[in-house]
Amino acid sequence: MDSAVSSPEKQDKENLVGINKTRLGVCGWILFSLSFLLMIITFPISIWMCLKIVKEYERAVVFRLGRIQADKAKGPGLILVLPCIDVFVKVDLRTVTCNIPPQEILTRDSVTTQVDGVVYYRIYSAVSAVANVNDVHQATFLLAQTTLRNVLGTQTLSQILSGREEIAHSIQTLLDDATELWGIQVARVEIKDVRIPVQLQRSMAAEAEATREARARVLAAEGEMNASKALKSASMVLAESPIALQLRYLQTLTTVATEKNSTIVFPLPMNILEGIGGISYDNHKKVNDRG
Repeated sequence: MDSAVSSPEKQDKENLVGINKTRLGVCGWILFSLSFLLMIITFPISIWMCLKIVKEYERAVVFRLGRIQADKAKGPGLILVLPCIDVFVKVDLRTVTCNIPPQEILTRDSVTTQVDGVVYYRIYSAVSAVANVNDVHQATFLLAQTTLRNVLGTQTLSQILSGREEIAHSIQTLLDDATELWGIQVARVEIKDVRIPVQLQRSMAAEAEATREARARVLAAEGEMNASKALKSASMVLAESPIALQLRYLQTLTTVATEKNSTIVFPLPMNILEGIGGISYDNHKKVNDRG
């Protein structure tokens, strides 16, 4: 029972990739002989019509009486095409750039946005690309648009803005699996731009500004708290040594005079004279009391 089921599946798969291994038949061999005989009779004129040049980056899929001639495409180089019975199709194997136009997408959090992208792919099986799909490039282009809309429709706006690489990788995986039977290999997918409405941009900018302002206030409060602690520690040190307070006062005046070179008028406390002339404020008061 399993063999009966697997054999039709195998046969469908062989037919899907465009390879038909049935022989030409009697009529086919007769036409093949006549075509070959015609080429010999008209030699050497026919040789210029039967020999075709396939470039290094191209492959030729030859149909003989409507059937693909071999399991793989021919080329590069010279190939022989018989007159009247052979038809060939050239396939370019270079990487193709598919530019996806902006797609209007409704995200999971009900935000309308426009997203565009680019897909890089190449044909690795010329036979499958010719036999399994009518226009492989158009089919890949439309599939890329649909996959982009389907994947981004399941994401929120924040996920789209922050997780572009993961989304692009998932789109690439889906496209590669879907186009494998067409002989297409998706090399890379990139999301170029995400456009959101102007009103939403203003709301997001206001939200970001409010967040930054709140963060700045928190940092300023933390700075004030640290400064208060440092001033408390400094005041305790200065209280232990009054001369240090005077030196700090003179250092501050020196700094101000250096930055702004002008005449500075400042009050001179009497206790500063203790370190200069050896006269204290208390001694001066006692002299006045005696007098």
